[in-house]
Amino acid sequence: MTTKTKIHTESAPAAIGPYSQAMGFQDLVFTSGQLPLDPKTMAFVEGGIKEQSRQSLENLKAILEASGASMDTVLKTTCFLSDMENFAAFNEVYTEVFGTEMAPARSCVQAARLPKDALVEVEAIAFIKR
Repeated sequence: MTTKTKIHTESAPAAIGPYSQAMGFQDLVFTSGQLPLDPKTMAFVEGGIKEQSRQSLENLKAILEASGASMDTVLKTTCFLSDMENFAAFNEVYTEVFGTEMAPARSCVQAARLPKDALVEVEAIAFIKR
């Protein structure tokens, strides 16, 4: 990608506002925050923080793959939790996906309120392997 490119896939939830699922520039991909929405129903997955975390990360994965990137090429994530009491449970799921050896840089903060009252939202910056 040599110009700004909009990235979209039906395998992840459609944007619920005036934004793109992701934007690419050169070999970088910047995703929007991914909520734990099922892309087919646009409803939250059932369960608690672990289930919502898995779905947010699955949505992130689908967008990255649509761009030519992958979870292995994520450089940085920003993670928003509705309650830091969920930090340990979120970390369990996050570690299943990214491991610990080459886990991306990360910020994880508590947000006063997330869209649709989600428990978690995750965004990423990744690169496309050439």
